[in-house]
Amino acid sequence: MPTKVHDLLTILQDIAPASLAESWDNVGLLVGSPDTPVTGLLIGLDPCSAVIDEAISNGCNLIITHHPVIFRPLKAVHTHTFPGNVIARAMQHNIALIGCHTNLDATSGGVSDILGQALGLGGMRPLIPNQGKSDCLQSCGLGRIGTCATPMSAEAFVSLLYNALSPPWLLEAGLRPNSIETVAVCGGSCGDFAETALQQGADVFITAEIKHSVARWAEEAGLWLIDGGHFATEQPAVPVLGKRLQKEFDNLNISLPICFSRQAAPLSLVMPPIISTPESP
Repeated sequence: MPTKVHDLLTILQDIAPASLAESWDNVGLLVGSPDTPVTGLLIGLDPCSAVIDEAISNGCNLIITHHPVIFRPLKAVHTHTFPGNVIARAMQHNIALIGCHTNLDATSGGVSDILGQALGLGGMRPLIPNQGKSDCLQSCGLGRIGTCATPMSAEAFVSLLYNALSPPWLLEAGLRPNSIETVAVCGGSCGDFAETALQQGADVFITAEIKHSVARWAEEAGLWLIDGGHFATEQPAVPVLGKRLQKEFDNLNISLPICFSRQAAPLSLVMPPIISTPESP
């Protein structure tokens, strides 16, 4: 029997239960039919035109992205603008789109666990524990907080971040501590959790898209904040999700190719232009 889209949804339910998603989120099958036989799977962070093109060129008719192609309710589908253009192209080529968003953030072994593991943190626990969601264990929740194997200087920690995440930039707010031991992380835009990180004893909190007001608060509160960028703090979860799916495929004797999107961060650092000055006579 061919593997169908609904089979993948069942497998994903074991990895990242839909019940873990935040109430404001939109996860699961967002475009396509659950009865479509799957020819190949493409995994990426963001649903966009280039990812549809990659799926077509790789013979994949199912795409799983972390960010959902339909996030806010649509009153109309305009095919000349996003996301209508992506939805229309996917439907034209019979490609199904699945979003695995805050359920993948909150699950054990999800986005923030992977971010913490990349930094070598031990003893991790949720920064924001689950609030009684039925499919969640004690290890589920948003963000993670853990400890370094050995305390390190702020400079050494910055080097660790660059080596682990390869971010296009790092932004910081607040004073650098003399020593880093307790670290809080939350992949994606989690600046609102900064106060929680401080209350739980974090020496530093790594997340993305930190607001100006939160940065000012960190200066006053004495918390070192690092903005590593949305893409860089979440992208490490993409290959790990692929490995978890491949393990399930092997257990179920499913033969299905898994491809990974080559997309890069949509934002890049703009360097100041080099302006040559006339030589003195």
